[in-house]
Amino acid sequence: MEELMEILQELRPDVDFESEKALITEGILDSFDIVSLVTAVMEHFDIEISPIELIPENFDSVESMFALISRLREE
Repeated sequence: MEELMEILQELRPDVDFESEKALITEGILDSFDIVSLVTAVMEHFDIEISPIELIPENFDSVESMFALISRLREE
């Protein structure tokens, strides 16, 4: 999870990712942030995030992002 936090902090250093639980639903991350985030995560973790996975529930918190990454790495 530390690697994910580094990616997020580089993307948006102004956001407290540890405490935020509604990053998408409250508009904290916008569509440009998501594109950058998905690209960085796919490259760093060597995974493929399909369009069907691009739902708010997978990106609203660090925990949900980490769960998605973990699941995709196992597949």
